[in-house]
Amino acid sequence: MTKKLQMLPLAATLLLAALIPLLSGCFGVAAVGVGAGALMAADRRPAETYVTDEGIELRAGNRIKERFGDRAHVTVTSYNRSVLLTGGVPDAATRSAVEQLVSGVPNVRAISNELQIAGEATYTSQGNDAYITTKVKARFIDSNKFAANHVKVLTNAGVVYLMGIVTKSEADAAVEIARTTAGVMKVVRVFEIINDEKARQIDSQPAEAAKASAPPRQ
Repeated sequence: MTKKLQMLPLAATLLLAALIPLLSGCFGVAAVGVGAGALMAADRRPAETYVTDEGIELRAGNRIKERFGDRAHVTVTSYNRSVLLTGGVPDAATRSAVEQLVSGVPNVRAISNELQIAGEATYTSQGNDAYITTKVKARFIDSNKFAANHVKVLTNAGVVYLMGIVTKSEADAAVEIARTTAGVMKVVRVFEIINDEKARQIDSQPAEAAKASAPPRQ
């Protein structure tokens, strides 16, 4: 992410986030593909793990839908093969059954079960959750304390879940920003903590790969 984009004011960032779905429709599949490639390159996960996470989410979501139908409203989020389950289920038995079902999906190495025993979220609360997520992400960018794309943000019923491969200082900064964002009820860490040296090694890999693939100077 460029320095210019990182310094966008909050209002402009919120507007940009709101326009992204519309822009995707205008530019078509090819442009969306380019955007996905850029996101993958800026991610601390290896490319194959990024794709594996997408597959985990798809398979787990399909299995839950086939088994429970409209009785469970579950969001499956996978990051570095660690799965976060959020949403609502009708009872404790269903909550446990969903976790067991997801544990059988190939490549899943850990599960954080944050499912609530509650009814289906209203459209109002879903819209509010999406707005909170956008505000938290925008404040990450405005703070310029860490690369915002290193932290994945998910909000459910006002509770913000933070995922990512981050250093302790990055995790602490992200939690503080999310915690002080208007509308946030609670912040839950689902981070994978690495040391500063490991973070530098991971972050240097895209740059080194780009250098290796660049044409030789004449």
